[in-house]
Amino acid sequence: MGKEQDVPVTPRHVGIIMDGNGRWAKQRTMIRTQGHLEGLKAAKRIVKAASDMRIKFLTLYAFSTENWKRAADEVGFIMGLVQQYLRGELEFYRENHIRLRHAGNIEGLPPEIAKDINGAIADTKNFDGMQVILALNYGGRDELVRAIRRFAGGKKDLSGITESDIASCLDNPDVPDPDLIIRSAGEFRMSNFLLWEGAYAEMFVSEKFWPDWTGDDLAQAIGAYNNRDRRFGGIK
Repeated sequence: MGKEQDVPVTPRHVGIIMDGNGRWAKQRTMIRTQGHLEGLKAAKRIVKAASDMRIKFLTLYAFSTENWKRAADEVGFIMGLVQQYLRGELEFYRENHIRLRHAGNIEGLPPEIAKDINGAIADTKNFDGMQVILALNYGGRDELVRAIRRFAGGKKDLSGITESDIASCLDNPDVPDPDLIIRSAGEFRMSNFLLWEGAYAEMFVSEKFWPDWTGDDLAQAIGAYNNRDRRFGGIK
């Protein structure tokens, strides 16, 4: 059943699992790192498109806690791209008043990457445009473990812990839960992404590999979102 309204609704928070860089490269007999490079270009296009669409929060799943299992040269290349993105796009963020944030365990990142992230966060913290949350060294389970540790502190008795207690200790507790989670490359799984926050998010899966994504694909996903009937476990 579609929504009982004629006016399209822009989701406030969109999360994207940017998948398929390696397969995109393989189809073209290229090395995997070329796919990651093209994936970075796609991320730039989608950030611009999302900003133009007045989306308030955009979370990009850039590197998971499990991705460290990949070959060292591929991991190093990805980290280099992240650094390139943080430095190269800062002026664009300033021009468009976009605020950059981070989700994940920043202490587990190379020091130079953590420094660049913290610098970009500080540089854009007062901007009032779209907020881009870069999920880097991020895992949903890891976030929950860290949240519970934050809440627990020196407490021994956690019998009274509530959902609000956990939510207040997540990486970005002031960011609203995602309305829409998009995954490219045709895979139907969450891959440890926003497990707590995405409990009631609508899902959109695209067959297109991430490097091929444009603003039109984002618009298509939002169009599909507008045809969903969101009940959050209740009945209208």
